[in-house]
Amino acid sequence: MNPALIVLHPEDTVAVAREPLPAGTPVGQGVTVRQPVQSGHKVALHAVQAGDAVLKFGQPIGHASLNIEAGEHVHTHNLVVVERAANDGWSPPATLPPLEPSPEFMGYRRKSGRTGTRNYVGVLTTVNCSATVARQIAERAKPRLAPFGNVDGVVALTHTTGCGTASEGEGMDNLRRTLGGFARHPNFAGVLIVALGCEANQLGRLLDAEGLVPGDELRTIGIQESGGTLKTIDAGVEAVVELAEQANAAKRSACAASALTIGLQCGGSDAWSGVTANPALGAAADLVVRAGGTVILGETPEIYGAEQLLIRRAASPDVVTALLERIAWWEDYVARNGQTLNNNPSPGNLAGGLSTILEKSLGAVAKSGTSPLKQVLRYAESATSEGFVFMDSPGYDPCSVTGEIAAGANLICFTTGRGSVFGARPVPSLKIASNSALAAHLDEDIDLDAGPIASGGKTPADIGATLFELMLDTASGRPSRSESLGFGDLEFVPWQIGATV
Repeated sequence: MNPALIVLHPEDTVAVAREPLPAGTPVGQGVTVRQPVQSGHKVALHAVQAGDAVLKFGQPIGHASLNIEAGEHVHTHNLVVVERAANDGWSPPATLPPLEPSPEFMGYRRKSGRTGTRNYVGVLTTVNCSATVARQIAERAKPRLAPFGNVDGVVALTHTTGCGTASEGEGMDNLRRTLGGFARHPNFAGVLIVALGCEANQLGRLLDAEGLVPGDELRTIGIQESGGTLKTIDAGVEAVVELAEQANAAKRSACAASALTIGLQCGGSDAWSGVTANPALGAAADLVVRAGGTVILGETPEIYGAEQLLIRRAASPDVVTALLERIAWWEDYVARNGQTLNNNPSPGNLAGGLSTILEKSLGAVAKSGTSPLKQVLRYAESATSEGFVFMDSPGYDPCSVTGEIAAGANLICFTTGRGSVFGARPVPSLKIASNSALAAHLDEDIDLDAGPIASGGKTPADIGATLFELMLDTASGRPSRSESLGFGDLEFVPWQIGATV
């Protein structure tokens, strides 16, 4: 075919336009573009009859809603989702060979046995009612942390729930797992939890549910018990300063790359995301797994329609069952709320060339690489298996990343095609652009350009190897673009489900 088109699989019935194609452009094998096609959008390579499957990545991304002629632009006007691909069964997947020797990075070894990539003091809240007090504590403590050069700072992570909902149940379990995961996170050398006193998410119940024990590295305070706002702020500032003084004693040391846990995320995707950035991140994820580390894929609605690819990689039938249970939960959840998972692509996704949830999901799964799927986690549940794990979460980026960090991610890798500005303290976030135009336009936000894959100058393996080295450097203390820009305090978004009453 003409080099203006990229064919991703020999069985595909569509190709991706490498550049804008005017109507009348010949692209080889007797095919002429019939309508103007934007970069990243799809061109039919063969005629497809109405009702027949349209293939990309060698997989169905939908069915033709009209007869499609060779050379036609294929998008939402002639492509629909009729049904998802069938589950074609399970067999034991192949494992990847280990990296030898294992790479290292400079991290913080914690008493818990886990390893941090940053050294923060955190201020968490049981409920939205204590949010302002928590932020005031952090702001007033910051000037007093100047003598502690080994401390990256103090960050207050507040949220909008914790009351007005059931004291027990699925929604509260999500919140408590999230707060527990952050309280234990190795990027926090010390944590202060600020409560109000009468909230549904009672401090004592939170501590018991998550096995949290106050001590040298975990402090708690209640506004009602302390006598009001100013008294609580004063006492909280003193607690933060004491935690920072202890944190200042921490020093980076050589750690095996097996201590890395990477959250895999995409947002503001375009059609190039599944061609360049996501496969490159998948190649880097395989290197992390081969080094003994862990990678976490989330966003259940964005693997919908491509779950068969994960089922083929499941390490056991129990993992298959757990994944299908979460898919079934989501089908019921969206039905109860008058929605459907098939309408997931956002306006930005659609403008970028993604037409259906199946197309988006097939590209999204590429972030996870090729290693066996070891475990399926509930939202914010701590990962207990090394290697590739899947965590149930919404496709809303801040919410998904919040859950991945609670699950133990000490580094986030975030691919984007339309452009996303994002960071998530206390964990560094690396943003990978799917195309070079975006990388140049948003250069102050993008950490790595995967665009050379589209031009043919690099392969996903090439960019993946570069990204893996950038992961190690960032884990060792190199600031990500989002850290340098001050992102991360407001991107803490626990998944709130259930009735607000």
